[in-house]
Amino acid sequence: MAMVLGFGAAGHAEERTIERPGPVDPIALDDANYVTNRESVIPPQCYTRFFEKFNPCYTCHQTYDDRTRPNQMRDGHLQAAYNFSDAGLTNHWSNLFLDRREKIAAIDDDVIRDWIDSENYTRLRPRLEAEGWKGWLPDLENLHLAAGAFDDQGFAKDGSGWVAFNYKPLPSTFWPTNGSTDDVMLRLPEPFRQTADGTPSRDVYLANLAAVEMAIKDLPEITTPAIDENAVGQDLDGDGALGSAATMQRPSHYLGGAADVELATMLYPEGVQFLHSVRYVGVGEDGEIGVPPRMKELRYMKKIRSLNPAQLRSIYGNEHQNKIDELLPHFVDAGDRGLDGGMGWLVQGFIEDRDGALRPQTYEETTFCMGCHGTIGSTIDQTFAFPRKVTGADGWGYVDLKGMVDAPNRGETKGEILTYLQRAGGGNEFRENQEIQDLWFGPDGEVDAAKVEGADVYTLTTPSPERALALNKAYKLIVDEQSYLFGRDAVLAPFTNVFDVIDDAKAPTLPEHYRAAWDIRLDW
Repeated sequence: MAMVLGFGAAGHAEERTIERPGPVDPIALDDANYVTNRESVIPPQCYTRFFEKFNPCYTCHQTYDDRTRPNQMRDGHLQAAYNFSDAGLTNHWSNLFLDRREKIAAIDDDVIRDWIDSENYTRLRPRLEAEGWKGWLPDLENLHLAAGAFDDQGFAKDGSGWVAFNYKPLPSTFWPTNGSTDDVMLRLPEPFRQTADGTPSRDVYLANLAAVEMAIKDLPEITTPAIDENAVGQDLDGDGALGSAATMQRPSHYLGGAADVELATMLYPEGVQFLHSVRYVGVGEDGEIGVPPRMKELRYMKKIRSLNPAQLRSIYGNEHQNKIDELLPHFVDAGDRGLDGGMGWLVQGFIEDRDGALRPQTYEETTFCMGCHGTIGSTIDQTFAFPRKVTGADGWGYVDLKGMVDAPNRGETKGEILTYLQRAGGGNEFRENQEIQDLWFGPDGEVDAAKVEGADVYTLTTPSPERALALNKAYKLIVDEQSYLFGRDAVLAPFTNVFDVIDDAKAPTLPEHYRAAWDIRLDW
């Protein structure tokens, strides 16, 4: 048993006795007026020690000179200093420090293989319906089949309107070598999938998907799968005739049934939805690393209101002031619909229960998601994956890292992964991935640039079968405990490069020359 410090509705410190690190009942602790960690928006990675030269922080925290960019969080200073509220100085992610090596070793390889190869997605909707769920219900059939649920252009085979896209995982939490595989799908509202008279049209949908990509990436034109311009009723490629278009120039408005919706730079249209499945690391019989049926989490986002750049600047300004005043994060609880962080989006998540079935996340478990899909400087309209989509026609289809080049970020010349390894000093934010150190770093601690440049993204970011199985076992222990409130990272041995408590007066900062300007978008 352990006394765990929590914070009541008024922000006063309270104590609640719960099992720690043994089994936890997150449902019993589910109370929006009482959470164990008021700063759960600060992820575990933010407690990594700089040692005055390592900078994994730049992929989240950025300051842009472009004042027209809707994201005006301008938090690049967080690359250099921790700058936490008093509540955030204590690292609540205690799962990072537990020694589970004996328990990991006790799990048989065949047992964990059977676990990750069994699916838990199809049971979620019936469970929610039986519980009278009022929020979004999973409506993409056979998602557990991964690529098998989509056609070659990424369209869901069930006709639900979900579209998968191929993207480069964000360094480095979502590299498979650090414990998870994933996929992301988006869906535009029905008018974006229809002609002006309301007839469903794949050609119109393809054109609007290209339009939203141009908006988010701020591109003047883009390649597309073949689109029948006659079906769309517009000359997309600007050649003066209606025919089959393979390129599209950026329009001022969306097309078809959405012709009254203006294309807003770096902003999605209202009603867009994203679906993100976070999965175990699949290990085939031949040792091939891939996306398995079993999901750790299913994450859902919907844009419920459009905010223009002026409104967003005001919201970001308020956020800056809240940070200065050390006001703790606050979110509107929309019940089954998710949490509203005030930026126009609802965020909802589902996670494994002790038996491995997906269940709705608790309030506090969902606040963990809000730190990234809220007010950090690097995102584009609060999203990560879609701005990183392989640009144009080649990027429509289920995520596939094989053969994917290590494209540089916009404004840079070296590959993104090579750059990250050099800046972060390791294969994850914590510098605790020894396999990456052994593979891509020399004995002097420097990155072997030539070796990295000769590899594709799959080779650079996937673990050995042995590491993959160990990571799956480590995470399964968290599922058994239901201890997500204390961290979701698959930890193979206690982390040592992470603060448990930060002393504001003594914690070293990162010198100026180690800080980095970085664009989440890639130069494909």
